[in-house]
Amino acid sequence: MENWMIEQYIKNGKLRKRQIDIPRINSLLDSARSNAVVMLKIPLNEDSATPIFKELYESIRQIGDARWWSLGYEPVVSHEVSMEILMEMKVRESIKLNRLDNFRKIRNSASYRGYKVSVGQAKEIIDFWKSCAEELIADIQKTIKKK
Repeated sequence: MENWMIEQYIKNGKLRKRQIDIPRINSLLDSARSNAVVMLKIPLNEDSATPIFKELYESIRQIGDARWWSLGYEPVVSHEVSMEILMEMKVRESIKLNRLDNFRKIRNSASYRGYKVSVGQAKEIIDFWKSCAEELIADIQKTIKKK
């Protein structure tokens, strides 16, 4: 991410400068993984689609938070910055990173407006998790090993 954007996020109160905190980064990544493992064991249907979606979204957000911490920043208030930093990472199926903002909007609608997530939308976030999450996590872990 370009420095001017980071400075803008700091100015707008969306990021804070912090020391790189490797235990926090590992904790976020471990939490993301373990939460996703549980969610992926639940049979997907109309009743489970919303909680599965929201919890997988939370796991993805935690990966984004871990990425910011690996760069020496703490995301504050908004999930938007956590998703945006992930969109800049490199994964084999990078086109799928374009879904992240839509996932954020769906999650917000489900959490704050009572929107019921469809089975199809839940399948999309499951597909994203299965195809991208481990690559994102591995990249962050590789970054912190260099520090």
